[in-house]
Amino acid sequence: MSANLLFLTLKVFSETGGIEKVSRIAGKALYELCGEENINLRIYSLHDEPSDANDKYFPAKIFCGFNARRFPFVLKSIRNGIKSNIVLLSHINLLSIGYLIKKLSPKTKIILLAHGIEIWEPLLPPRRIMLLNCDRILAVSRFTKDIIDRNNLLKEGQCIVLNNCLDPFLQETNPGKPVSLLNRYGLGNSSIILMTLSRIFSNERYKGYEKVIRALQQLIPEFPGLKYMIVGKYDAEEKKRLDDIITETGVEQKVIFTGFIPDDELADHYNLADVYIMPSKKEGFGISFIEAMFYGIPVIAGNSDGSADALFNGALGTLINPEDQEEITAAIKKILINKTSFTPDRNLLLQKFSYPTYKNNLEVILQDLQNE
Repeated sequence: MSANLLFLTLKVFSETGGIEKVSRIAGKALYELCGEENINLRIYSLHDEPSDANDKYFPAKIFCGFNARRFPFVLKSIRNGIKSNIVLLSHINLLSIGYLIKKLSPKTKIILLAHGIEIWEPLLPPRRIMLLNCDRILAVSRFTKDIIDRNNLLKEGQCIVLNNCLDPFLQETNPGKPVSLLNRYGLGNSSIILMTLSRIFSNERYKGYEKVIRALQQLIPEFPGLKYMIVGKYDAEEKKRLDDIITETGVEQKVIFTGFIPDDELADHYNLADVYIMPSKKEGFGISFIEAMFYGIPVIAGNSDGSADALFNGALGTLINPEDQEEITAAIKKILINKTSFTPDRNLLLQKFSYPTYKNNLEVILQDLQNE
């Protein structure tokens, strides 16, 4: 690809969340599409430090971290943006920079990545005008695309779907549950583990983990070895709320909060799980779903948000009504009774959500945009 590209991000390497994962993978794909011998790509990150660069995804020489220095980031982004053929924005909070670039250089194509909840609410008129000036909006799921289309008078083809994908550097694991983690969490070989990977924050109460906790009360008499592992950092307010629910339902010995887990331990934590469950109501896509399925874990997700895309409309996992406690409990029970029948189809998973598939889809989008 001969175009000059600029990729503007908020964070790439200094955090481990879903948007950061998307930014790392998108950066890698853009670098490979540009070709190693003719580097015409620059990646700027507002909040990363220069030393955060990771050559595993793309070389440090094309990356610039601004360490939260907003003015230099904006100034350099505009200066280089107007010289670029395509500018890709990793988040709606960068939309104003993209808009200024477009006004100063109308020929520059602006692409916005739309992840989910950050763009679901109707936009105020100034920001909506900026959105309408984007040449493409890449929604991570059909659910997000439908909301964007519904709330904004977009041109035909302006918003399209580009599903997220598996990180090409996901670790393979050995069969069986890691003994070191069984020992760390006081688990035995007879333990049956439900798992959710998520931030547990008081301002993000839509993941559905409290419904999984309530399901334990009904399931433990039939499955006494059942445990629920909630993986991810949490704040004190939300932890207390969940502790109260745990006490109320009498499952104090059945719920494990791991706290923050580094990336190099995630594969082993997935390997502990018998079922991955997150009955969310506001998931833009849900990278953790496809990661869990990569490790062969049956998955349960909500049917009323972007999770349906990650489960390929139920072809890869079980979709349930996230508001229906009985349906959630029944879905868990059904899988526990016959887990092997719900093992995800790995070939289908890789066909839909592998890194090569993502890169090919992104290449088509960029080429179509150049040809307009």
